[in-house]
Amino acid sequence: MQQQILQRCILGILMLSGSLLASAQGYPSKTMTLVVPFAPGGNIDVIARAIGPSLAKVTGQSVVVDNKPGAGGAIGSNFVARSDPDGYTLLVATTNTISVLPYMLKSPPYKPDSFEPVGLTAISPLVIVVRKDDKRFPTAKALFQAVKVAPESVSVGHAGQGTSNHIAILRMEDAARVNFNVIPYKGSAPALTDLMGGQIDFVVDQITSSKPFVDSGNLRILAVLSKDRAQGLQDIPTLREAIGIELDASTTAGILAPPGTSANVIKALNAALRKAIDDSGVRGRLSAVGSTARSSSPQEWAQMLSQESSNSQALVQSGKIKAE
Repeated sequence: MQQQILQRCILGILMLSGSLLASAQGYPSKTMTLVVPFAPGGNIDVIARAIGPSLAKVTGQSVVVDNKPGAGGAIGSNFVARSDPDGYTLLVATTNTISVLPYMLKSPPYKPDSFEPVGLTAISPLVIVVRKDDKRFPTAKALFQAVKVAPESVSVGHAGQGTSNHIAILRMEDAARVNFNVIPYKGSAPALTDLMGGQIDFVVDQITSSKPFVDSGNLRILAVLSKDRAQGLQDIPTLREAIGIELDASTTAGILAPPGTSANVIKALNAALRKAIDDSGVRGRLSAVGSTARSSSPQEWAQMLSQESSNSQALVQSGKIKAE
């Protein structure tokens, strides 16, 4: 009797394994959803919509971009973390969304290891942007001098708690020994809207989402936060050149799947993503808005997330970020 039960269990396991393998081999066979945990118009949204059509072409299936903003990216990220691990609901996120934000929440809805890494998509430099007609801040030096004279008198918006934009502001404050009036938003687009409306003084943002407003003459870039001058922004100084402080801040974005997604599906997804990103049209669209398309293996993407998680733990221990 026990031998019969054991044989049935083994048979069941083999059948389940065969079913999962067959499913992975036939993947994808229906519409795929790229969840963007920020408002439309932000950096991650721009990246998702740049690669979506190419990913659809590669896979032969429709690809839909679904914005689920809120809580610094936690709402959309948690939605994917709890989705079926079938490879059809995916998260477009940054290292910060996954590896920094959980350390800033008293009851984080997910952990850094709550996802299966698929691969990188793009790297975008961060910039300081002000209104084009704001004569108070002709340069980054003038902006920092103003806040040194009157701490917290200058307001800065960012895409949300724990985002690379937010962490870059904290690092700027620490390096320059200043204190801004820091205001979080549900993505870059709402922050940029308030900036243009005069509600805040400047925004730290990815060039990807700011560039359309710079090109239209509404906003002006004071400095890039990368170590070297950014591609396509050769006339814009780095923060080191502008005010003499060392800072290297950019946004690394990639795709993740829900926990438990099979290795075969991850492998198929990564191969499709690499082909989609290597498309000259995708690279051109991202380059036009200041981002650099970049693909990777799941392991390389996982290593970046792990490193950011270690950095976040160090920030927590130093008291620079706290759970709220």
